[in-house]
Amino acid sequence: MDNAFLAQVTNARIERVESGRNGSFVVVSGGECTDCGNANETLRLNVGENTLILDENGNRIPLTNLRNGMIVNAAFSLATTRSIPPQASAYIIQIVRRRTNDETTVGRIVNINRQNRSFTTISDGNLSTVIQFNVPEDAVILNVFGRPMNFSNLVPGLRVRVRHASFMTASIPPQTTAFEIRVIG
Repeated sequence: MDNAFLAQVTNARIERVESGRNGSFVVVSGGECTDCGNANETLRLNVGENTLILDENGNRIPLTNLRNGMIVNAAFSLATTRSIPPQASAYIIQIVRRRTNDETTVGRIVNINRQNRSFTTISDGNLSTVIQFNVPEDAVILNVFGRPMNFSNLVPGLRVRVRHASFMTASIPPQTTAFEIRVIG
């Protein structure tokens, strides 16, 4: 395949998978995109009969095995539409990581520990909702526009939606691992 006609997105999260009479597609967001030529973080990958869909081990799988929340790498045509989200023909979609059991919490950041890469949130001003989120290096951090941002840009007062592990420590405050942090206000 000639790379002059190929773009790639890595570590993108599947937002939607659809298959029907009008065609099949996978909507992904939050990945790192090379040669995309646009600043949009969401992309609709149109799946055709020649699209190769692979699991983590490189085995071919059907489109029906893809689920929301999975992390994928994809190769697709540089010819994209100007729609929102942009659309392109997918050549290869490969699962990198399957969705783990997770939950979502919305709260306001009240404290940040930059040395330990963690932050604390509170929801609705209720002290019983305080949670400390530990942020691994591979966590996805998105600004209010859905674009990647650095951990160092998180500040107290930001309202965030955190997708995190379903387990929490029994400490005070309880702690858990953040997978995705999205600033919402």
